[in-house]
Amino acid sequence: MYKVRTYNQISTKGLDRFPREHYEIASEFSQPDAILLRSQKLHEESIAESVKAVARAGAGVNNIPVAEYTKRGIVVFNTPGANANAVKELVASALFLASRDIFGGMNYVQGLTAITDDAEMSKLLEKQKKQFAGCEVAGKTLGVVGLGAIGALVANMALELGMNVAGYDPAISVEAAWRLSRRVQKVENLQSLLACSDFISLHVPAMEATRHLINAEALRCIRPSTVLLNFAREEVVDLAAITAALDEKRLAKYVTDFPVPALLGRKDVLCMPHIGASTEEAEENCAMMAADQLMDYLENGNIRNSVNFPNTKMARNGGYRITFSNENVPKVLGHVLSLLADQDMNVIDMVNQSRDGIAYNIIDVATQPTNDLLKAIADVEGVVAVRSV
Repeated sequence: MYKVRTYNQISTKGLDRFPREHYEIASEFSQPDAILLRSQKLHEESIAESVKAVARAGAGVNNIPVAEYTKRGIVVFNTPGANANAVKELVASALFLASRDIFGGMNYVQGLTAITDDAEMSKLLEKQKKQFAGCEVAGKTLGVVGLGAIGALVANMALELGMNVAGYDPAISVEAAWRLSRRVQKVENLQSLLACSDFISLHVPAMEATRHLINAEALRCIRPSTVLLNFAREEVVDLAAITAALDEKRLAKYVTDFPVPALLGRKDVLCMPHIGASTEEAEENCAMMAADQLMDYLENGNIRNSVNFPNTKMARNGGYRITFSNENVPKVLGHVLSLLADQDMNVIDMVNQSRDGIAYNIIDVATQPTNDLLKAIADVEGVVAVRSV
């Protein structure tokens, strides 16, 4: 029986994925096999040695100490793409809100409470509506920075709106490239994309390489009429550079899902309360994907959508399965295979994958491994964690 500890409010559709004859789900386990969470911060929390995997029902994992868990052999999963449609739809609304002063116009109408005559209100609005005029997005160029699950959907959506779309992603995957319309113009560098865009939409993960990707130097490439949309992460923009560009009229508008006090009260900024993934469907999709990934790992040792371990999958071919992670250095796998040979244990199938400083192995063997063998594997220099599944 596997024990999964939950934090936060996880969608019941996700929790229902776990068959209760094999899984116990609760928020109070002291020795769980896995953790399923959304926004709970684990940096200051001590988790049990029994934990083998942590899955976040969402894309970002800045609430999880990934590097520490990697050293312990704990696989950290996220759910990229599960909330992509929700974010795409919010970006669509942001394009319209930024191109026309819809928000200002609605607020203006709500303030006309002193008027009680229909004809008087109609006459006044006919006179005042020009102050809320704007432009259409059709025919304008949207620059999409980051062409992953969300960026590709945003790019394709913008094409359907009649926009021209330029895309930049130096690390685009084959899977993402298949999702992307051929009509998206791929540009070679960020500066070229910034220079040609009327609207710029950011969809890159928060990491050291993308920290302050949009900075003072980058903003010198844009036109004064440009609108910048940030539905990625707060850290990918240099806020001081953004406000300076707005103050100096070198940037027309900034629309973000990551408000901070310095942005409030500005007419050239539209702030949303971090609602990119806040739809019922997105929360359900994230929870279901996280649950499925945890189950496949706990039951089969397969890894998909991990942020710290390599994607590794092998179909069951009979026999018994051993999995182990190790430091990505020479001779570790050879040492483990020698231990199996010493036990006259026949290997049916195996796969080995690596990612940065960590390697992960799945080995199917003909006979059931003993506890002594598993301990011997765990004692091999460089081995981080070992399981029989």
